[in-house]
Amino acid sequence: MKISTVRLNNGVDMPQVGYGVFRVEDGADLEQAVVTAICEGYRSIDTAAIYGNEQSVGRGIAKAIEDGLVTREELFVTSKVWNAHGSYEETLAAYAESLEKMQLEYLDLYLIHWPGKAKYQAPWKALEELVQTDKLRAIGVSNFQIHHLEDLLQHASIIPVVNQIELHPKLTQSELRQFCSEHGIQIEAWSPLMNAELLENEVVQELATQYKKSAAQIILRWDIQQGIITIPKSMTPSRMQENLRITDFEILPEDMERLNQLNENLRSGPDPDTFDF
Repeated sequence: MKISTVRLNNGVDMPQVGYGVFRVEDGADLEQAVVTAICEGYRSIDTAAIYGNEQSVGRGIAKAIEDGLVTREELFVTSKVWNAHGSYEETLAAYAESLEKMQLEYLDLYLIHWPGKAKYQAPWKALEELVQTDKLRAIGVSNFQIHHLEDLLQHASIIPVVNQIELHPKLTQSELRQFCSEHGIQIEAWSPLMNAELLENEVVQELATQYKKSAAQIILRWDIQQGIITIPKSMTPSRMQENLRITDFEILPEDMERLNQLNENLRSGPDPDTFDF
């Protein structure tokens, strides 16, 4: 199944639906899940150093390539530097460690995982150096609010290509999305299904019945229609398939607005302004 792509501000194309592995334990099950995801059509895989599962992700990628399912060039692999690596040198070392764990020669996207209390200036300089090499194609941030981005952009020589944030109908982040749009920064949604909590929402269920789709497909289609990159997580092959089958229908404007009206600024994860790593 062909997945649409979004062109980032540096000219790199990124798949609009990716496979997330947050809170998935390192091991054979994850390795096989990555192979299955690639077999089903996923071409973007999102992990992070703090997840502790980069090795299994790398093994899954290697197996899929070995089995002839995909070439490395067809994949888009993302990882993130954790905030404990706050210096320029530590960030460079952290990137090298992620490559070593995944047994990859380069990553397609590397993100600063959390802004913390202004812990991102030195790491960003390291990322800017890395992206000038053949070991990294694009750099971005995760969980950055408007004031974090304003501060970063005052000192950055490269604009982030992506801001990966918690985003779903209960947390639409419209002002942040508008700011990112104005600065050419692509929004990517983590926890798009709000840890599955939104699947039982009455409006989502009603629209799922109306469009003859699953609740998850309704929410992921809401992302796609707004130009948002999304990275749902599932270890179940049938749900992996389902999460990709969102290109054969369109949600009407009035129904998109019904989903927008679910916003309560409600987070399932930490608040970047109060959670200091």
